[in-house]
Amino acid sequence: MSKTEAQTRSELIDQQLTLAGWIIKDPTHVVEEFDIVTALPEGVAEPRTKYEGHQFSDYVLLGKDGKPLAVVEAKKTAKDAAIGREQAKQYCYNIQKQLGGELPFCFYTNGHELYFWDLENAPPRKVVGFPTRDDLNRFAYIRRNRKPLTQEFINTSIAGRDYQIRAIRSVLEGIEQKKRDFLLVMATGTGKTRTCIALTDALMRAGHAEKVLFLVDRIALREQALAAFKEHMPNEPRWPNVGEKLIAKDRRVYVATYPTMLNIIRDDTQHLSPHFFDFIVVDESHRSIYNTFGEVLSYFKTITLGLTATPTDIIDHNTFELFHCEDGIPTFAYTYEEAVNNVPPYLCNFQVMKIQTKFQMEGISKRTISLEDQKKLILQGKEIEDINFEGTQLEKQVINKGTNTLIVREFMEEGIKDANGVLPGKTIFFCATKAHARRIEEIFDKLYPQYHGELAKVLVSDDPRVYGKGGLLDQFTNNDMPRIAVSVDMLDTGIDVREIVNLVFAKPVYSYTKFWQMVGRGTRLLETSKPKPWCLEKDVFLILDCWDNFEYFKLNPKGKELKPQLPLPVKLVGLRLDKIEAANDAGLGDIAAREVAKLRVQIAALPQNSVVIKEAAAQLARLGDDNFWLTLLSHNKNDDKLEFLRTNIKPLFRTVSEADFKSMRFERDLLEYSLAILREEKEQAETLKEGIVEQISELPLSVPFVKQEEELIRAAQAPQFWSKADEDRFDEMVIKLGPLMKFREQNTGQEQTHLDLMDELHKKEWVEFGPQNEAVSVTRYREMVESLIAELTEHNPILQKIKNGELVNSDEAEQLAELLHEEHPHITENLLRQVYKNRKARFIQFIRHILGIEILKSFPDEVSAAFDQFIRAHTTLNSRQLEFLNLLKNFIIEREKIEKKDLINAPFTVIHPQGIRGVFSSAEINDILQLTERLAS
Repeated sequence: MSKTEAQTRSELIDQQLTLAGWIIKDPTHVVEEFDIVTALPEGVAEPRTKYEGHQFSDYVLLGKDGKPLAVVEAKKTAKDAAIGREQAKQYCYNIQKQLGGELPFCFYTNGHELYFWDLENAPPRKVVGFPTRDDLNRFAYIRRNRKPLTQEFINTSIAGRDYQIRAIRSVLEGIEQKKRDFLLVMATGTGKTRTCIALTDALMRAGHAEKVLFLVDRIALREQALAAFKEHMPNEPRWPNVGEKLIAKDRRVYVATYPTMLNIIRDDTQHLSPHFFDFIVVDESHRSIYNTFGEVLSYFKTITLGLTATPTDIIDHNTFELFHCEDGIPTFAYTYEEAVNNVPPYLCNFQVMKIQTKFQMEGISKRTISLEDQKKLILQGKEIEDINFEGTQLEKQVINKGTNTLIVREFMEEGIKDANGVLPGKTIFFCATKAHARRIEEIFDKLYPQYHGELAKVLVSDDPRVYGKGGLLDQFTNNDMPRIAVSVDMLDTGIDVREIVNLVFAKPVYSYTKFWQMVGRGTRLLETSKPKPWCLEKDVFLILDCWDNFEYFKLNPKGKELKPQLPLPVKLVGLRLDKIEAANDAGLGDIAAREVAKLRVQIAALPQNSVVIKEAAAQLARLGDDNFWLTLLSHNKNDDKLEFLRTNIKPLFRTVSEADFKSMRFERDLLEYSLAILREEKEQAETLKEGIVEQISELPLSVPFVKQEEELIRAAQAPQFWSKADEDRFDEMVIKLGPLMKFREQNTGQEQTHLDLMDELHKKEWVEFGPQNEAVSVTRYREMVESLIAELTEHNPILQKIKNGELVNSDEAEQLAELLHEEHPHITENLLRQVYKNRKARFIQFIRHILGIEILKSFPDEVSAAFDQFIRAHTTLNSRQLEFLNLLKNFIIEREKIEKKDLINAPFTVIHPQGIRGVFSSAEINDILQLTERLAS
C-alpha cells in the first residue's frame, strides 16, 4: 500500500534517522522544513505569497557547531526516489549561498531507497542507511583535508618491491579517478597483506581514509593480519584486542572474519553505521563472499579492494563482476611465474615427487593382498571375498593403516631435511578428514617414539588449542617442534610460515583454486635477516604428491566444475510456490491457502536486520496488502503474483542463516512428496516416500523427546499410513517429527572397513617441468622420447646406422641432436642425463640405450651395485657400519659427489660424533675412500 509523503517521513525516514543516532525533535540535531531563502524571480520586486523566495528542505542535519552538514529530500513511497535528486542538489547549493561555509552532503529517499551524493566529488550512490553525525563530520574532514593521491609517498619499508609499488599505484590512481572497486591478483607469497598495509598507510597519510576494515575468512588469518598491521603500522589502534567481543568504535584498523562482521551488522545492540568504514579489503575474495557474506559488502558499500591469488584465467566471472572489473582484467596482476623468474627470485620454486602405492593403483582385493596378510585376515574372521575396494575408496570406504604408514615412511626418507640432515624441515600434510589426520599423527608417534609425540601435530580449525600465543599454530611457526603440521583444510590457504620446505598431498584435490593455494604454502622465501635454526637455507621446496594431483590438473586445468547449489531455505520457498500453483491449477484452493499461510509465516521470519531485506523493503511492502494474497489465490489473476514472488522474494531467503536445517530438510522432502502427489507423479512420489520413511526409521526411541512421538513414528513406517495421508498428516509430521531429526542415528551409507595390511611402493618418480610449467612425469618423458625415436628411426639414416650397430661421427651426432631438439625442445643431453639418471653418458649413448643396442646403468643403480659388491667383500661389518654405508650410498646418489671432509660432518655425525672415524678402522676407511673416489669421479 502506497504511503503519503507525510506517512513516508513519519513511519520510515524518521525511524531510519533515529537508528543513525539523529534526534528528530531536537532542533540542534535535525531541522524539519528548513527555510532556505532564495532570490525572487526576475522582475518580481516583492514576494506575492509567503512562500515566494523560499524553499523548504524536508530535513537538514546539523553538526555540533549548528551548521548544516546534510540535506535530506523525501518523496512518498510510490514515487521514484530519484525525482528528488535535482531538488536536493539545489537545496544544498542554496543553503551554502545563504549561510556560507561548506557545501552540505546530499540525500534523497522515498523511504525504501536512499541515495547519497557527495556533490562535486562523486556521482550519487545507493546506500542502506543514513550516516551518523560522526560519520558526516568525518566525511567533511576528509573532503576538506585530503591530498592528491597520484604523488602520495609509498612507504617502501612496508612494501618496497617493484610490483607491490605498481599494485599500490594502480589503486591510488583509480581512487583519484573516482573508482570505488578494485581487484588485485597476486600469487601466494608475493606479499598481498603487506601491499594492502602500505596502501592503507598511504590512504591514511593522504587523509582519504580514517577507518579501514580488513576482512578474512578464518580466525587464523585474522591473527596473522593483526600481527602484520601491528608490525608495520604500530601506531594505528587496532580491533580486536585479545578477548574483545563487542566492536569498539574508536579504532582505526579493524580485522574481522566474514561471519563476525555479518553478526555485528545484524545486531541492533552493536549498531554499526553502514558508513563506518572508508576502505575495505576483502582477502581471498574468490571465497565466502557470495550468498550470505556478500551482505557485508552490500551493507558498507565503500571503497573496496578484493585480493586473490587465483590466476586470472581461473577466477570466476562473478568475482570480476563483484569488483566491477571487465572479465579477465583485474586492476593489477602479478603471477607466480613472474615472481619465480625475477632476478633475484621473489618466490621459491618447487620440485614434485609422485608417490603411488600398490593399493592406490590396484585397489585392495584378494588379487592384491599378500598371502601372508590373507591368512591374518582369515584368523580375524574376515571373508577375503568380501574385501574388494578400488584405490579411490581409500580413506573413504576403506582405511588401510599400511598405506598411510608407507606414505609417512616415504616422506621421512625423501622430504627435505633440516641443516643436520636427520629430521624433515617444516612440513604440512594435507589430509582428507580429521580422522585421517589423527591416524597420520598416530603413525608418526608409533614409528618415531624418540620424539615423544612432538614431531607431528594435528591442526584443525575447531580445536581451541590451535590459536593464540603458545597455541599449536604458534608452536609450528616459531618453535623447533612440531616439524609436521597435519592439516584438514585449515592450513590449505593463507597461512604464512616461510620455513615450510615440504608439502605432502595425502588426499586428492579437485579445485584448481584450492590446489594452487595449497602449493602456495611453500612458495615464500626465507627472511635472511632472521633465519631460524631449523631452516637456514631454502632454494626449493618439495611436494610429495600421493594422489596424482599434478596429473589431474594437467588434464583438467580448471578442476572439477562445482554446480552452484540453491540454499535450502530458497529451495523450500520455491517448492512452496510450485505447490501453490499446482493446487490452484487443480482447483484445490484449500491446499493453496494452507501453503500461502505458511509462506507468509516464513516471510515474516526473514532477518529484518539484514541489508538484503532492508534493500528489498519496497518489494516486501507489496506483500503487506491482503489483496495481493487474495488475488494470488484467485486462479485467473495469480500468474504475475507468482512470478513476482519467484523473482523478487524467493532469492531473499538466502539470508536465513539461523534455523534448524535438519528439520527444514525434512519439511522440504515432505513438500516435494506432496507436490509429486498433486502432480500425479507416482514414481517420483514413491521414491521420495521411501527416503522419508528411512529418515523416520532412524529416529532413536531411546531419546525421551523422540519416545513421546513413538505412536506417530511407528505409524508413519506402515504403508497404510501413506495411502490415507493428507495435508493434515503432512503438517503433523512437519510439526512433530521435524524438530526430532537432529536426533537421527544416521547410517552414513557403507560402513568404513579398517584394515592393517602391508602396502608397497608401486611408483616413485620426479615430475619435471617444462618452460610453460607443464608437468611431465619422468615416465611420461621417457615414453615421449622413446616413441619419437622409434618413429624417426624408420626413415632417418643416422638413426638407422646406430640401430645397425655402425659408428657415427661427431657431425652426424650433432645433426641428430639438432633434429631431436627441433622435434621436441625438451630433448637435451642434460635432461636425458637427469631422466635416465646417468651423469656421464653422452647423447649418442642415450640413443643406443633407447634403441636397445647398449644397456646404460643409471647412476643410482651403479652406486647401489658398487656398495652391494663392497658389502659382499667385507663380511664382518656390524649393523652400525651397515647403517653408515646405507647413509653414504644415499648421500652419493642424492649429491652425485662427496669429499673427504663430508665424512666427518652431518649427516654422518648422527651415527657417531666423529663421523666415519668413529665407525671404521683406518684400513676400512681407505677402502671406502677408494670406492667413493671411483663413484664420484
